Amino acid sequence: RRSAPSCARRALAAMAPRGAALLVPLLVAAAAAEASLSGYFGTKSRYEEVNPHLHYYCFPPPSSSEEDIEVNDPLLRFFEHCEKFVALVEENATAMHQVEAFKEGPEMRRVLERVAGALCLPADELNADLVQVAFLTCSYELAIKNVTSPWCSLFSEEDAKVLEYLNDLKQYWKRGYGYDINSRSSCSLFQDIFRQLDKAMEESKSSKPISSPVIVQIGHAETLQPLLALMGFFKDEEPLRANNYARQAQRKFRSGRIVPYAANLVFVLYHCDHAKTSREEYQLQMLLNEQLLPFQHSNRTLALYADLKDYYRDILQNCRFEEECELPRSNSTAADEL
Repeated sequence: RRSAPSCARRALAAMAPRGAALLVPLLVAAAAAEASLSGYFGTKSRYEEVNPHLHYYCFPPPSSSEEDIEVNDPLLRFFEHCEKFVALVEENATAMHQVEAFKEGPEMRRVLERVAGALCLPADELNADLVQVAFLTCSYELAIKNVTSPWCSLFSEEDAKVLEYLNDLKQYWKRGYGYDINSRSSCSLFQDIFRQLDKAMEESKSSKPISSPVIVQIGHAETLQPLLALMGFFKDEEPLRANNYARQAQRKFRSGRIVPYAANLVFVLYHCDHAKTSREEYQLQMLLNEQLLPFQHSNRTLALYADLKDYYRDILQNCRFEEECELPRSNSTAADEL
């Protein structure tokens, strides 16, 4: 029996050679300089899932021995180490009140009635959670086995849009823009990325070989979604709520597109030999799921590295994980803190 991770592994296997082709100049330079590929993993199990496909990126292939695995939970599973997030969002039943309200709203009620009719059941014998399980079963069988599950026949296209919104609501309030702590908890990872970029730039400026031309960090969707929110990507003018489903038909925040199976975010730092000024000498591109990602400050897909650091100066200088994630020792309620 296959599981959802097997679909992610197939996606990784297909993606690896494409990613390697993109990074050929870096990999060739690394091989010539006998530099190593650096890797950080959120969990041992995540390493075991990804390792078979890393040989496309590395010269030579990485060892699979346990002593070569560097697991860095605080960096890549920051959400588990952020006391404020765990207490006020993860373990707070009221934090998902918008999700629960949508489950009881008119859009979900119509879905329940249609599904109950298709199953010849009274509508009061179904609830939103049961219908969502049926819809996810349909989705998983399509993704994993590439077959249309019998469960899919229960849902219309409009039903699928409603259930997609239900999932987006959960991701928005738990991993996205719903609460500031969701994204602020990822600032250590954000700062680590820029420290590595700064190090490469300084080595380049001093004509030294780049010690780590490629750095691979492997986490989860729960790692990537808050980081993208911290950087301001896919933010809608109006927050996702239980009562604005129709107004969010053209929303930017669609978690299934932002963090699909084998979701990936790539930062590529360029040294431009013919730059007119020193500020233009280093430039950066970002790719999300192998597609160029326009920057928030310019809506362009290539940014001066110095401009990007200026744009994110507050996060780079003032976002401190320990302070952000400290749980207040006062009599304030979870609602007050959020």
